[in-house]
Amino acid sequence: MNNIKKIGLSALAGSLVAFSANAAELSVSGGVEITYNDTGGNNGNEVTGNSYGANSAMTFTGSGDVGFGEVTMTRAINDANTGWASSWQTLDMGDMGVISFDSTGGELVGLTANDDLLPTAYEEAWTGVSGDGINGVGSTNVIGYRNTFGPFAISAGYSQLGTSTAESASSGPASHGSAQDISVTMSGLIDGLTINAGYGENSSVNESTTSEDRTEIVGHILYSTGPVSLGYRLAEANFGTAGSASEKITGYSVAVNVNDNFAISYGVQDLEKEAISATAAVTEDVKGISAAYTVGAASVRLMHNKASDAGNVVGADDEQTEVSLVLSF
Repeated sequence: MNNIKKIGLSALAGSLVAFSANAAELSVSGGVEITYNDTGGNNGNEVTGNSYGANSAMTFTGSGDVGFGEVTMTRAINDANTGWASSWQTLDMGDMGVISFDSTGGELVGLTANDDLLPTAYEEAWTGVSGDGINGVGSTNVIGYRNTFGPFAISAGYSQLGTSTAESASSGPASHGSAQDISVTMSGLIDGLTINAGYGENSSVNESTTSEDRTEIVGHILYSTGPVSLGYRLAEANFGTAGSASEKITGYSVAVNVNDNFAISYGVQDLEKEAISATAAVTEDVKGISAAYTVGAASVRLMHNKASDAGNVVGADDEQTEVSLVLSF
């Protein structure tokens, strides 16, 4: 028994040594943002209170070598102070790629990270008045992987989604399942040209009302020459829920770096909700302009976006204007 105890203590001591943490320093960065927002249209969501707002954020980052790769952790807090605004960690294994775990807010991989790659000086044309139509795997408890193979960059994510009702419950099938997606980008074969394509699938559905998984596809063609960047985007989302119309999205944009400090862009997106039963197809049309002027760690940014037939409702209009001042430190 004494020998067994000695062996146990030796093994424990070895375990403590193997898993002892190396001292590492955290770096802190932050910034403050002051914004002015104004909304319009006939959707009834006009700003009636104070149009001015402010927000600040601090991001803590630390990294260290663990023998078979470098681990990096990132944590960010903001004025809401309701927990981490974003929290994720990565393991960079060099040629073997990067494994990540996105707890919240990172949007690191898959369609979530590559949902809309159109060039813009500040925000996308749909910001504040619509959406880009693509969800992807999301950014909550997502296992991710990304790597580069020659001209190809691969980014994929997986999330095991929760169960709202136990599958054995007598009330019927539960909402359960998982989400997974992948995005592939090719660049470098032709100077200035980048081609991207991605696919996602979400099986977190209620089987009593849904016969198929939600599927999403998105593709981009991007080209840059000198100070000018052009982009074209196609996407489609198919919903498995009975009575839900699929969506088709087309978008394009052009962005120009006027000089080292000033950039401007213009973007358009058409989001068509397809006809279903007696409901006719309706296309929401959004247009937006953005601009940004940067000097050192200070940036002044502007966007003005407008949607016609907003929310795929005929005659509904929506618009938003935002002016932002960002100071980074």
